[in-house]
Amino acid sequence: MSSFKENEVCREASAVEHKTNFPQTSNGTRRKAPFYKVLQGMPVAVDAFRYGAIPKVTAYFLTHAHSDHYTNLSSTWKHGPIYCSQGTANLIVHMLSVDRKWVHPLPMDTPTLIPNSGGVTVTLIEANHCPGSCLFFFEGPQTVNAGDSNFQSSFVGSSKTFRYLHCGDFRASPRHNHHPSVKGKTIDHVYLDTTYLDPKYTFPPQPLVISACAELARRFVRGLPTQEKKASMLSWVSTSEPKGKEKENSRPLVVVGTYSIGKERIVKAIAHALDSKIYCDARKTAILKCQEDPELNSLLTSNPRDAIVHLVPLSTIATDQLKVYLDRFPGTYNKVIGFRPTGWTFSQPAGTNQLPSIVNILADSSIHKYTHADLKVSKQSTTTMQLYPVPYSEHSSFYELTCFAMSFSWVKMIATVNVGSETSRAKMAKWVAKWEAERKKRGKDTIVQHHHPDYW
Repeated sequence: MSSFKENEVCREASAVEHKTNFPQTSNGTRRKAPFYKVLQGMPVAVDAFRYGAIPKVTAYFLTHAHSDHYTNLSSTWKHGPIYCSQGTANLIVHMLSVDRKWVHPLPMDTPTLIPNSGGVTVTLIEANHCPGSCLFFFEGPQTVNAGDSNFQSSFVGSSKTFRYLHCGDFRASPRHNHHPSVKGKTIDHVYLDTTYLDPKYTFPPQPLVISACAELARRFVRGLPTQEKKASMLSWVSTSEPKGKEKENSRPLVVVGTYSIGKERIVKAIAHALDSKIYCDARKTAILKCQEDPELNSLLTSNPRDAIVHLVPLSTIATDQLKVYLDRFPGTYNKVIGFRPTGWTFSQPAGTNQLPSIVNILADSSIHKYTHADLKVSKQSTTTMQLYPVPYSEHSSFYELTCFAMSFSWVKMIATVNVGSETSRAKMAKWVAKWEAERKKRGKDTIVQHHHPDYW
């Protein structure tokens, strides 16, 4: 695709992004799907349910069960088979009442031929995002110009094999680059989750943040200092603490905020650190059980007083809401610590270089130093209600995106997030160009050495 044509289809996609979620326009015509929702030369669409029946598409894929990816998917869906992981299949049947006849869960890590695709196979790879999320690795010929884009591929009907890696939403790790389906192959198109493709979003590796939360919760419950340098200034004892028998039965409570699905790894780590069950309401429990996670299921309890770890909506992790929540259990819990995990809470130190070279990005070792002491209590906290914003995301950080892009061979990166603005697209394109230039300089077989299989 020429740079001119690419700009044209991007502008087309931008126009779609600024419209509403409904599959039809005000005059009743079907809303067009942007080019990055339909694989080039293949009758395959990914996370494109908001566009209804897309021309010549015979297979609809869903990366995971977050609402911005399944928009308009409902009990009335009738436009074609839906392919996804087993966990995601369970969730969309449970939450959206999608008719099971349309839902086709596929095995993980196993190349599977897609029916009516002209010979395209797909492999599902764990995305390291929310439960049930996966990357899709497609491999096969181009057989049809499906979708709404005006661009027509000249390779349709040729014998050339194309490889596409669709990342959906993911938290990139060395495991992705070393997956047998990807390692050693050149990927023609990488459909990239570009949520945090900006140097200001270089937050710490996921496992370190999870460990930090678990340690902080352990110290809180045991009455240990949570910040060594400020231990003498901290007091976890309420001035209105319960007395007598009520005091004997009261305990600290740990509350973790989550979306409908996601952030479960933090909750499990805290529960294990405290040797506690996990409580959440019946609606949330039903969603969690769709994930088919034996470890998580073994920790769940329906009695809020049987667990000192509670799972609540993210909106509950605010001082006024925490007080309301704590007041529901008089005599059971005497103080509460709330964790609010989201990547948007992260902020870099003042003076951080926002235009670093690729060499400097890869050489930055500061992100591998993160402990419970780095978690900062919110200014709105009180002695009995401690609130901690947690720089935890299930999307790739800028550093991880760079390491990911530098660790395998690819021809073209296609942004799938923040594409509605020409300014944003141009900014992301500059970083992709820098990755490409550095890869050429280092050699296509060069990879970024990792600190751990789960992070660079």
